[in-house]
Amino acid sequence: MGYENLVVGAAGVVEHVGVVVLLFGALLAALVFARRLVGGTAFKEAYHALRADLGRAILLGLELLVIADIIGTVAIEPNLQNLGVLAVIVAIRTVLSFTLELEVSGRWPWQRAQAVAETTDRA
Repeated sequence: MGYENLVVGAAGVVEHVGVVVLLFGALLAALVFARRLVGGTAFKEAYHALRADLGRAILLGLELLVIADIIGTVAIEPNLQNLGVLAVIVAIRTVLSFTLELEVSGRWPWQRAQAVAETTDRA
């Protein structure tokens, strides 16, 4: 097995794991949502928790898919066109990550330290 076949295989495995994480995360979030509703949690609170859980699953899945893209793009054929495509993919992923982080936590990623400091001050 040559280097290129190994890299293509590794990218494929990581890509499949990313898809499995997305699907499993969505299924798990739905099950937890149903359990919350059955347990007496208010619908609005359970719904917001569902969105947060889905956001976390999407973030983790996106991270894995970007890893697969990096492996497939840079390791196999690092030409200018492939690097440009990778840059666009990473830019889209970064925007998605920031907006999902805002959706999940209610804060931008760079405000996390401020939130921890405020929580510590209250305690």
